[in-house]
Formats: sequence, C-alpha cells, structure tokens
Amino acid sequence: MPGLYELKKNDSDQFSFALKAENGEVILRSELYETKPSAQNGIASVQKNSPSDERYERKTASDGRFYFTLKAANHQVIGTSPMYKSADARDTGIASVKAHGPSGTVQDGA
Repeated sequence: MPGLYELKKNDSDQFSFALKAENGEVILRSELYETKPSAQNGIASVQKNSPSDERYERKTASDGRFYFTLKAANHQVIGTSPMYKSADARDTGIASVKAHGPSGTVQDGA
C-alpha cells in the first residue's frame, strides 16, 4: 500500500515532511530540517527503516496517551507519530507506517 510523503517548507525556511495513509491521515511527522536535501534524506531513511520493528520505540506521554518514534540505525529519531488513546491504536499506527512507509511517493510542496 503506497503512502504519500508531503514535503513542505515553513515560514522560517525550514523543511519537514509528513507521511500520510491512503485516507489522508497523517501517520508520521518528521523533525524540522535546515535544508531540503536533509529532509529528502529523512524521507529516504523512513522508507528504508519503516519495515523494521526494532526501529520503533513505543512510548507513553505524561498525560497517559500513547505514541511512537521511528529511529534510524544510528538511533536518531526520524519521525514521530500522532498521539493515540490506547496502546492497541498506537500499534495499529506502527503497522500502518510499516505498510505505507517503504513505497510512499513524495509530493514536493517545498
């Protein structure tokens, strides 16, 4: 199932991307990058690392909601999920990133 990576530039000339599922829901957001090539490298890293379960860190926020981060081989965070109400919903989010991340196409809005 292909996802869609939306690459954007903000008002401060920083770049970020979001991975969306086919229904348009954001399933992973990047950190901010100083350059467009760095953001593009981040997308490539998500495509490479998203199939591997060991790259996901399952977390609980201080308010009790659940989320996850996706990390590269060097342990750097390359994406963060939205907040979920349950651990099961978070795990479904991880499965969605695994399914959509590797084959996602890039929409360059930067």
